[in-house]
Amino acid sequence: MDEPSMPNSSAGATQTTPPAGPPTPPIPLAELLAREELGLRRIAGPADADLLWVHTSEMADPYPYLLGGELLLSAGVLLTDPDHYVGRLVEAGAAALGFGVRPVHETVPAALIEACDRQGLPLLEVPPATPFTTIARAVWRLMAEARHRELRRVTRAQQALATAAARPDPVPAVLHQLAAQLGGRAVLLTARGQEVHAAGRRPDPEAAGALTRLARVVARERPGSPASATDTHGGTHLSAYALGGGEGLVLALATRQRESGDHTVAGIAVVLLSLLAAPHQGADAASRSAALVRMLLGASPAEVAPLLGSTGPWTVIHARRTDGAPADALTAGALGASLGTALVDAERGAGEAVRVLLGPGPEPDRIAARPGETAAQPAGTTAQPGERTPDPARPTAQPGEHAPEPARPAPRPGWTLGASAPTPVTALAAADALAARALAHARATRAPLTVDAPTGGLAALVPPEQAAAHARALLAPLSAPLADTLRCWLSLHGSWDRTAVALGVHRNTVRQRIGRCGELLDADLDDMDVRTELWFALRQT
Repeated sequence: MDEPSMPNSSAGATQTTPPAGPPTPPIPLAELLAREELGLRRIAGPADADLLWVHTSEMADPYPYLLGGELLLSAGVLLTDPDHYVGRLVEAGAAALGFGVRPVHETVPAALIEACDRQGLPLLEVPPATPFTTIARAVWRLMAEARHRELRRVTRAQQALATAAARPDPVPAVLHQLAAQLGGRAVLLTARGQEVHAAGRRPDPEAAGALTRLARVVARERPGSPASATDTHGGTHLSAYALGGGEGLVLALATRQRESGDHTVAGIAVVLLSLLAAPHQGADAASRSAALVRMLLGASPAEVAPLLGSTGPWTVIHARRTDGAPADALTAGALGASLGTALVDAERGAGEAVRVLLGPGPEPDRIAARPGETAAQPAGTTAQPGERTPDPARPTAQPGEHAPEPARPAPRPGWTLGASAPTPVTALAAADALAARALAHARATRAPLTVDAPTGGLAALVPPEQAAAHARALLAPLSAPLADTLRCWLSLHGSWDRTAVALGVHRNTVRQRIGRCGELLDADLDDMDVRTELWFALRQT
């Protein structure tokens, strides 16, 4: 009669849901033998074996009831042919045999010892004072301890990967942390096997080639591709996981060993990388991205507005990493996702800032008017006698609803941001230039975020047409580079060093340009009244 002794009683039944957490690691036979209170002694076979569970059987042939990896316990009640008995255990994949002496056999049969040595099956002598149930409980306890250790390891890995995902360069950071956790190589590959990012020790060329071929198996270029695949090349364990998002990206791993929790850790990384590398775009967002590209290539606002689907207000953001490293498309996409937009341009070339287009914030609840009343209006949207009309960057609310609120960008760790003021879709080109100036100001002042403020105060009292005409006349002697230098210098309170940083030139160049501006304008740039008037004019351009 067989008595199964397993840590999971559902092993013989079909599971409808996968178990939570990593699988229970196998127990090395040496750990069980180290429990002195059991009195177990290995008397034949190899010393290394991994135990998955314990099984007790007194059948002459227990083969049909074994799953593999068992420590089979028996007193040899029906043992007649030790060689055939051991052969069937080896064929079934049993990990070891524990033979109990007394009352059936006074000692372990010599023929059984010879058979185990010959066929490579570890044989343990179980003393009369050790019940089989005590051995089973000891194995359960060792498995519980091993599972607890594995859960703690997976938890630590999850925390480390989540922390890496919050970095300014989340995709490389997650791969680096994953490679460190698994002690191997982690690579993000395209469907064609091109390396996007990688971290960890590079395997030998043959193993690397095998890993690339394995990645193509799971790349979702055709229906029916598996979500994951594993292989072994020499002494290197290979794994490949398809990322979500339909882009054909694959996470490929090469490790020298494979622990039971590695698959769980890799699964956590797959989820994070799928979110970080996903395009975050449906059909509408794809059209908006096309609109952004067209805008940056010089399309007219009339062509851009229908694709954006909203008149605004829109905010243009220029961004650079604080460590000076270039931002690839995945890193820039993660920045856009953190700002709540998929409209990101990171392909203008090395050394160029990432550009992001941020649309209106969440639309407030519409407030319908009651019969006989006027619909509620947001504060500041209705002009009173003697007041200026509302800012054109904020579209006037239709009866019965609020105007959309502009999105407010916030600083992002690891990034320096420059943002324009909220602007209508017809003024995006000008907002792009203002965002570039704001980024230069932020870098010069070492601020994480600088937002270009719209014209207000006393300057807003002058009609825009008259202000622009005055600015053109006053600044006519200056070329565009000189005007930009003067604007930057005034915004930084006349600091030569900060202006040089913002413009990316030598401080002596700044001095020469400012001196040339004073000569062409025939003005004393140390005079506050002159500076004020020039600043007013420069704000109109």
